Amino acid sequence: MATGLKIKQQKPDLKIAILEKESEVAKHQTGNNSGVIHSGLYYKPGSLKAINCINGYHELIKFCEEENVPFELTGKVVVATREEQIPILNGLLERGLQNGLAGTRSITLDELKAYEPYCAGVAAIHVPQTGIVDYKVVAKAYASKFESVGGEIFLEHKVDQIKTLNGVSYVRTAYHEFSCKLVINCAGLYSDKVAQMNQVEEIDVKIIPFRGEYYKIKKEREYLVKNLI
Repeated sequence: MATGLKIKQQKPDLKIAILEKESEVAKHQTGNNSGVIHSGLYYKPGSLKAINCINGYHELIKFCEEENVPFELTGKVVVATREEQIPILNGLLERGLQNGLAGTRSITLDELKAYEPYCAGVAAIHVPQTGIVDYKVVAKAYASKFESVGGEIFLEHKVDQIKTLNGVSYVRTAYHEFSCKLVINCAGLYSDKVAQMNQVEEIDVKIIPFRGEYYKIKKEREYLVKNLI
């Protein structure tokens, strides 16, 4: 959705269609994650991961503000529970500051208790930029914005075949065949399969999925965590 919108904004005259195999957007990884707005604390300063995360952070906040998507910059504490973890914690603080996370700082144990009364440790830092958002709502806002500027979204259009002839790609689904000059593959865990459809030679790349487990705190225990730890 973001890719389609960006291209449409840069090249309004282009005819752009998004093909989505599900009955709605964000049915897979986008709608099944922690909901954290990552600030870029952990990545090596200057690395592509750091640049991507930090730029994406600012793009996301800006988009949510412009499109009235609810989000909250809760901040988070990163806590060392043992003395031997303190050098790692200090390294994270240095990385955060180098990545432009102004206001990220070491906090005293009394300050830690003020942020998270039930959190215990030997040292801690506070990162004010970290937040939370519902990425299903974000994706639907992107879809609405994309359609409002003339983009088209075709739901329940799983791509079965891609053929290229004389510089034109023919993308076939169960319901229609689309012709286009350019195919952009944003298929997530299926991107290797879609890429293989569009190549004459076999691609020696495979997506390896990792499953994440998420738990909800019981209602009577929610007081134990205020924001992010």
